[in-house]
Amino acid sequence: MLQVCGHFPEKEQALICRACAEAEKAMDGRCRENGDPLLYHAVTVARMTIEDVGLTAASVMAVLLHEAIRQGIRNAHTPEGMDALREIKEPEMLKPYGSEVANIVTGLNKIATIDIKQTSLQADNFRKLIVSYSTDPRVTIIKLIDRLEVMRSLDFFPKSKQQKKAAETLLLYAPLAHQLGLYNIKSEMEDLSLKFTEPDAYRLITNKLKSSAGERERFLQETLQPIEQALRKEALPCEIKSRTKSVYSIWKKMQAQKIDFEKVYDIFATRIIIDTPPDKETEDAACWKVYSIVQKTYDTDDTRLRDWISKPKVSGYRALHMTVLDKYGQAMEVQIRTTGMDDAAERGAAAHWKYKGIQTLGSMQAWLDRVRQLMETPNEGSVQQMTGVQLNEIIVCTPAGDLRRLPAGATVLDFAFDLHTNIGLHTAGAKVNGRIVPIKETLRTGDTVEIITAKNQQPASDWLNNVVTSKARSKIKQKLREEETKRAQEGKELLERRLKNWKLALTDEALGRLLKQYRLKHITDLYAGLANEKIDIAQIKEVITAMPAGEQPAGKAAQTREQGVTAGDYLLIDDKLHNASYKLSKCCNPIYGDDVFGFVTISDGIKIHRHSCPNAARLIEKYPYRVLKVKWRETALANNFQVKLRITGDNEPGLIGAITDAITKMNSILRAINLSGADGGMFSGQVQVMVRDNKQLDMLLYQLRQIKGVEKVVRINS
Repeated sequence: MLQVCGHFPEKEQALICRACAEAEKAMDGRCRENGDPLLYHAVTVARMTIEDVGLTAASVMAVLLHEAIRQGIRNAHTPEGMDALREIKEPEMLKPYGSEVANIVTGLNKIATIDIKQTSLQADNFRKLIVSYSTDPRVTIIKLIDRLEVMRSLDFFPKSKQQKKAAETLLLYAPLAHQLGLYNIKSEMEDLSLKFTEPDAYRLITNKLKSSAGERERFLQETLQPIEQALRKEALPCEIKSRTKSVYSIWKKMQAQKIDFEKVYDIFATRIIIDTPPDKETEDAACWKVYSIVQKTYDTDDTRLRDWISKPKVSGYRALHMTVLDKYGQAMEVQIRTTGMDDAAERGAAAHWKYKGIQTLGSMQAWLDRVRQLMETPNEGSVQQMTGVQLNEIIVCTPAGDLRRLPAGATVLDFAFDLHTNIGLHTAGAKVNGRIVPIKETLRTGDTVEIITAKNQQPASDWLNNVVTSKARSKIKQKLREEETKRAQEGKELLERRLKNWKLALTDEALGRLLKQYRLKHITDLYAGLANEKIDIAQIKEVITAMPAGEQPAGKAAQTREQGVTAGDYLLIDDKLHNASYKLSKCCNPIYGDDVFGFVTISDGIKIHRHSCPNAARLIEKYPYRVLKVKWRETALANNFQVKLRITGDNEPGLIGAITDAITKMNSILRAINLSGADGGMFSGQVQVMVRDNKQLDMLLYQLRQIKGVEKVVRINS
């Protein structure tokens, strides 16, 4: 505490010591996760307000007194305690410190009542709450420093808290620090957050930076020597600094450009800091003078000049950024600032406390107004730009603290399937932030979700209305198809047993009669109806036995209508290739784009055949009333279709490699290859591939026929 007090006059020192005594009394016996007294946190935050940002004694006192009041209310984390904090105005203990300190403490007390779960980590809502509670903008700055101290101590926290706090920091606090121009705090927050949210990536980048440190140092010494000499000749009082980019910014670039660490060329930036009086015209002129010197010394990429002197950033940031090229053509960013600009860049708006000094009420109010303006300025896109979190996605947590990214609008059911298919299939509900909710509950960023499962729970068709992710949708559809097929099989077995007992056969004529009676399109619908008891099995016998003796099948058009498909109707084939009602026939393996037809079988639903299928002519001629017209729907392109090819030719060296290369280049999938040589150096064999459609197959056949040694490539039926 002596380090903190030493910055101020005796009167303020006495008040700070008094505030510290209040905090020590309130926190007596309370410890942090690592066993240190909780008071250490308050004292460290107080020290950081001076050393990291440059705030005054009022802020130091406010930090200590806020912690004393908060910890003094034993039930501060209950609704009653939160209300007590929210209603505190100027308790008796604050009177000796004055209204300025009391105002900051009141704001900090109110912010302490914000429930992250209620704001659901929505940055805009969080910022609005912070602004509304911060009548004095120093409140926000102190809150950011408090969070930074927590992040520096995060190693001592349990894993579940580590990832939760890291996510909060990345989504809420780092963008707020960026908005206020507190770039040092923002960068450190991002790096510490990455350490816990993406530990493998963090470790990789830090190790790479350490191993390449010597090489970077040599590069800098060689590259910066010319500019140092040029500036010395001009007798410009300045300092040249070089700093490696933050781990987080490197990681973000790797993610955005999908590149390895070695491909990130602007790992570090060089700053030329000019020592000049704090006068805008003098500062501007000095920066442009240095710019002209650098431009004469190096080759430059003028397209990457950033002039934030003529047009400062919203946060007030002012500097010139230029890109220079060394003799090897390697790019390096050079930032040109004055000492005042540099201090403002490092500390943001708060730098004015230290740099210019706030001596009057008017100047202090002007500074406070400036910070408030920054806080209230819309910052559209900042969360996405700063964190890499897309605006159309959310981040939720498991009870163990693991983070899951889902699209915006995702529900409990989406989350369950994201964890594991079996969990999703048996989801009965969930606890979201400790509150029991149904499976259709929409989740928001920051929610902690615990899935509740039940052994007897099974997907229903209305589940498809409660999911937005493709994984959940496809798994639900797959399970529903499996259940449909299972029920149809049960119905089929039931009907076969009864027909056997009745000594009856299910002829084509009887099938048509049943489908017409129950207004069904497919035999599988009949089977499923029997299994689900929607169709009375006893009525089946009545329908069949009521048929006139010797009744013969009607003409093609009439029979087609009996099966629910008129002459103008088409069966549409989409992405449901394993639909219980139709299947792709294995005798000819049709693929998207083939000329096909459907054939209604007695016991296996509808089979899709190519018109060139060896069985096609017989089926169409003998059973015309069971033939359906078929069309491919574009959604079927979402599938890959299996095709078998027969290849023959001369056995040239590297033949198999050439074949596999051709298949890969056509974005086809090789499933199997079996080639055998024969006398005279000839070969023959089969290749099994997966393709999207017949156009891709035609192109593949063409490419295979161009291979040296290949004489013939044809598609075979099975």
